[in-house]
Amino acid sequence: MSERQAAPRTPTWWVWLAAWPVTAVFVLSNAATPLYVLWQRDIGFSKGTLTVVFAFYIVGLLGSLLVSGVVSDRLGRKPVLLPSLVLALAACAIFATATTVTALLVARLFTGIAVGAVVSAGMAAVTDVAGPERRRLAALLASCAMVFGAGLGPLLAGVLSETLPAPTVTVFAVEAVLLVTAVLAVLRMPVHRPAALGEGAWVRVPGVPRGNGVHLALGVAVFAPGITATSFVLSLGPTLLTELLGTTSRIFSGAMAFVMFLAATGVQFAVRKLPRRAVLTAGAISTTLGMAALIAAVHASSVVLLVASALLAGAGQGMGQLGGLSLLNSAVPTRRLAEANAALNVGGYLPAGLLSVSTGYLMDAVGLPTGATVFGTALTCLAAVGALFVLVGHRRVPEPA
Repeated sequence: MSERQAAPRTPTWWVWLAAWPVTAVFVLSNAATPLYVLWQRDIGFSKGTLTVVFAFYIVGLLGSLLVSGVVSDRLGRKPVLLPSLVLALAACAIFATATTVTALLVARLFTGIAVGAVVSAGMAAVTDVAGPERRRLAALLASCAMVFGAGLGPLLAGVLSETLPAPTVTVFAVEAVLLVTAVLAVLRMPVHRPAALGEGAWVRVPGVPRGNGVHLALGVAVFAPGITATSFVLSLGPTLLTELLGTTSRIFSGAMAFVMFLAATGVQFAVRKLPRRAVLTAGAISTTLGMAALIAAVHASSVVLLVASALLAGAGQGMGQLGGLSLLNSAVPTRRLAEANAALNVGGYLPAGLLSVSTGYLMDAVGLPTGATVFGTALTCLAAVGALFVLVGHRRVPEPA
């Protein structure tokens, strides 16, 4: 019996539970964010080095995406998800005992590999469990699982590290427990192996079937600027708070990241019934406004504007991600869906890594206000181009039911 035949009979609660591994791994993806100030104090490294540590995550993620989507579509979701969860547990152990920049780089690399697997195989598994009649629900839950986990990680880490002893050990011990529960969920997940292995190379730049390129391009046009904006806040937000507010509170920096991704989660539920063109256009506008608020926050030394920038950036990523996943879910066959999800994330994370690292070193060279202004201006232009592309390019894509 095929996945497409079996999935509609799966209870709805399983569709929600299938999204839990995505959440658990994304908790890890940003759990280190409030702790970097501790590692900077104990190890000693610059803002540029900090963005390199962050970028190693993206290196691991992009490398994983070259493999995980194709392997998942050919061998099934579990053979990809289970090893990735084991690697995430290894990252927890390295983070908990890190005393060098090298250890942080390795932990971030392992985390990125695990995240690459769940954004391709994990999100596709949610769609498989949901079945063809609940694809729109699957896109919503998979997308929200990602952003909610990404926001919960820094909040949980901030609170635990401020209130309990041995902050780095405690944070990653708790995360390890969450990952173990995700392993149990995957082991019981009602998904089946594909009937055929497919064709082509096993390691390749992920793509979509012929005729679906416009769906992918529309998603990337909005998702890429949105996730680049949130990546900047994650990597350099604590530094901005320190310079604007003079505080190193890990709870405050974690809370700012949490509300950013809470906005990304909430906005997806709010716009889930709107046409995809409207969702994508609103996402691009939100990112543009977020970058304007970021530039204003830095020059006015305003924490209120910085938080507003984070909220708008989160909303921009959330709508871009939901719109992109919905388009792919509606048009790409199941046998290529994990690879299509991987392609969307490659298009998003590649500029996120390049721009964030460049901005970190630019800030070291010319100062925070100038570096943030250049970043905000560049991203505003990208988001505006994305909005224009959606308005023009979406005419070639009929609105799915």
